[in-house]
Amino acid sequence: MRTIRQLLSGEDEIQLAVRLALLALLIYWSFVVIRPFVPILAWSVVLAVALYPLFGWLSRLLGDRPKLAATIITLVNLAIIIGPATWLGLGAVEGLRSFAAHLGDGTLVIPAPAASVKDWPIVGAQLFALWDQASTNLSAALRALAPHLKPVAGSMLGLAGGAGLGTLKFLVAVTLAGFLFPAGPRLVAASRSFLSRIVADRSTDFLALAGATIRSVAQGVIGIAVAQGLVIGIILKFADVPRAGLFAFAVMILGILQIGSAVIVIPVLIWIWMTKSFAVALIVTLCILPASLADNVLKPIVMGRGLTTPALVIFVGVIGGTLAHGIVGLFIGPIILAVVWELLVAWVRDDEVKAATPGDEGDRRDISAVVGGT
Repeated sequence: MRTIRQLLSGEDEIQLAVRLALLALLIYWSFVVIRPFVPILAWSVVLAVALYPLFGWLSRLLGDRPKLAATIITLVNLAIIIGPATWLGLGAVEGLRSFAAHLGDGTLVIPAPAASVKDWPIVGAQLFALWDQASTNLSAALRALAPHLKPVAGSMLGLAGGAGLGTLKFLVAVTLAGFLFPAGPRLVAASRSFLSRIVADRSTDFLALAGATIRSVAQGVIGIAVAQGLVIGIILKFADVPRAGLFAFAVMILGILQIGSAVIVIPVLIWIWMTKSFAVALIVTLCILPASLADNVLKPIVMGRGLTTPALVIFVGVIGGTLAHGIVGLFIGPIILAVVWELLVAWVRDDEVKAATPGDEGDRRDISAVVGGT
């Protein structure tokens, strides 16, 4: 077969090069124009895919009225963001700024334990000694490391400063997702047609896998972490715990990273039992423990058994997404990387199956079975 250069004359080669250069320029220019809106568009698509089963159920319940169902879901989402999420978010921003300021100048300290800690049964003496040592040594260490911690503090202040813009992006994304619900079937058909030009024989399977991954991560990781952070933050707020919003934000981050809320909840509960009355401490404990343990029960139910994305991929998605897109990237980063990971795994395993069964189309397994029923 002759090459393209053999088929074209010198003048045709120049024209082809000019056309390709213009096409590349238009593509790059288009990307520059839409780049500020990429996080918003990505988050709106994630919301639409994650909540589409709820939208379909509500639409049928209302007598096949998709526009009304989309409006109700959008208003509920906006109420959650404008209401408790903003309430706790402002507290988290203020706490983050205060923490960054103390970290930068080396004045961050752990308060010394109360003398009553020694009287706690079994662990009182050991806990008092460990706590007292930590409060003394940490202060000295931070004063020595203060010049090196200033860049970290600056990044934290930048994250806190972008919270207002991030909230606005969330509001726009939620509103845009409301318009995507009724157009869901047409968008799926267009996406399938696009994928068929890239992976013709697996476009439907890969599209279904991408949707399942988005729903699993958005509902089972992001959704549960956000809900857990909100509930724990509200409990701490009513218990008059200082920096309740910051603690709620930390619980959410740890939930997304699959670490768990115990790192935050246990020290806070110890502080509450030391400083609050017995009745308040008991009520807060009875409320906060189920909320902190709920993710262990809900995640297997919501995520099912199909998602195999490693925790490292989620972690890189959280860090990279936050550095690239701020507070919005904190949520869309792990979802995008999880989708890419699952599609790559499916692609590789599908190729392995094809290589293992050459020429035998009847025995070729479906991609959904290859990736564990996703």
